[in-house]
Amino acid sequence: MERKIVFLDVDGTLIDYEAKMPESAGRAVDQARKNGHLVYLCTGCSKAEIEQRHLCETDGMIGGNGAYVESEGEVVMHQGLTKEEVKHIVDWCNERHLGFYLEANSGMYCNDYMLEQGPDVMVKYALGKGADLEKAKISSKSFVDSFIHLQGEDLYRDDVNKISFILSSYQDHLDSKVEFPELEANTWGGKGEEALYGDLGPTGITKKHAIDVLLKHLGADKKDTIAFGDAKIDISMFELCGYSVAMGNAGPECKAAADYITDDVNNDGLYKAFKHLGLID
Repeated sequence: MERKIVFLDVDGTLIDYEAKMPESAGRAVDQARKNGHLVYLCTGCSKAEIEQRHLCETDGMIGGNGAYVESEGEVVMHQGLTKEEVKHIVDWCNERHLGFYLEANSGMYCNDYMLEQGPDVMVKYALGKGADLEKAKISSKSFVDSFIHLQGEDLYRDDVNKISFILSSYQDHLDSKVEFPELEANTWGGKGEEALYGDLGPTGITKKHAIDVLLKHLGADKKDTIAFGDAKIDISMFELCGYSVAMGNAGPECKAAADYITDDVNNDGLYKAFKHLGLID
């Protein structure tokens, strides 16, 4: 078959909600690349977060929900928040006593409140996605341990792709849209589409836009692209790509937008879909 360009969301698609990659998923990606297809990660995570996870080899990545594009080790696009925007968000979250972390390619930097609130919220995240309590506690600890803790003006950084903050209630997300009308405001985490986190990033940044930029760089056609995802935020990828696959564990809106629904992430969903689509034998 002709070469395809595959875009994989990470959490809930390539890896499960305990941040473990099924062996079959890694095998599927390796085989597809050996067959001449290109495979890119397309995720809300920053590069630093991805590097901590020791995933399979790919041809590059789209990070920060589209703020960062890398192909074959070359940075194709990087559009982050200004230092002034970061300062505004940091101060606003601190005033509201909300835990947050700054997502940069160099690392993930958190405030005091994140150390207090983060463990419980990440346990809730893993439980909501089907992990048992013991595993949820382990994955929560490793997530919070990966942060670099900063205080005061050290949090006013100029290398930030986006900022995720804990929602004390959904109202925090609604208020963030009013406070930062010039930025892109999303929510994530939780079972189904229940929101645990809000996030803020540069406007115009979407997975869809980033794929468009990458395809132009590669001189490739969107008809040769396949997108895989499990959440509402992945629907923008589905809109652009030639074909779309929702995981069996995906939310209802994501499933409704997809061309094909495969099995759950932990039931070899990725491998089965790669086989179904002829990416691997």
